[in-house]
Amino acid sequence: MVDFLHRPLMSKIMTREGADWSSPSASIYGPKVMIINEEAGSGGDALPWYFRKAGVGPLVGQRTWGGLVGIGGYPELIDGGYVMAPRFALYGLNGEWEVENHGIAPDYDVELAPAAVRQGHDPQLEKAVEVVLQLMKEHPTPQYKRPAYPNYHAHDELGVK
Repeated sequence: MVDFLHRPLMSKIMTREGADWSSPSASIYGPKVMIINEEAGSGGDALPWYFRKAGVGPLVGQRTWGGLVGIGGYPELIDGGYVMAPRFALYGLNGEWEVENHGIAPDYDVELAPAAVRQGHDPQLEKAVEVVLQLMKEHPTPQYKRPAYPNYHAHDELGVK
């Protein structure tokens, strides 16, 4: 997911009609912000960890709970039930437990206040929108000039004089 969010613009594509498009086409080229909260664990810890490590954008909300420990790979019991226990954990390339029992702290610490939610506000979303709009002002989308159509016959008998 982080790889798709962090895809750089590689080229522009023009057609005989309509606006140019961007390639790769399945990407968002502008600024990005991720909302996190204290109820996110496991993949909810891993995704913002990778988002930050890849430099995709800032995190808004509350520290995740730090449960980056995986379960899985256990065989099904004969009666169709399961037994699960923590089985694997992720650690950083510097040889430390960067997430487990720590969580991922936001760049903008914003509580999701129940009173605000009842009044139709989402403080985390509102802050995320504020941050991304500011990032868009600071880093506007570059405009690319379409080159002139090539004339491959400029120097032969088929060329336009």
